[in-house]
Amino acid sequence: MQFPGFPPGQGGPGFPSFPPGGQGQGFPGYPPGQQGMGQGQAPAGPPPSFTPTQATAQTLSTGGQGPSAFAIDPGAIRGCLFRYTYLWLTSGQSFWFYPTFIGRQSISGFRWTGFRWVFYGTDLRRVRSFQCF
Repeated sequence: MQFPGFPPGQGGPGFPSFPPGGQGQGFPGYPPGQQGMGQGQAPAGPPPSFTPTQATAQTLSTGGQGPSAFAIDPGAIRGCLFRYTYLWLTSGQSFWFYPTFIGRQSISGFRWTGFRWVFYGTDLRRVRSFQCF
């Protein structure tokens, strides 16, 4: 049986191959081997064994008079993509992070728990400062 809209040899009794021809394992819209906005790959080992000081971190404060709102410019943190990065959040939390995706308003990757990497994502407005290595 041939399904309409599929070339001969595709779309038989099972599901059609995707993309046509069975090529690629990548995220749709990305070449094979690319993850797109997916989780990506966690680092093979632990982060550096030291904790950086916030005084040396990059901070971008926006706002005028009164309380200032913190925001991290995606262009500034983009250089940390696939690098060990230490994050300080507006909540007071800080931790090692390995970013695999940086969007206009969010960041995702892997957070170090002290024992292993776990997938983590957050809004860039929650990032007070960062330093990558």
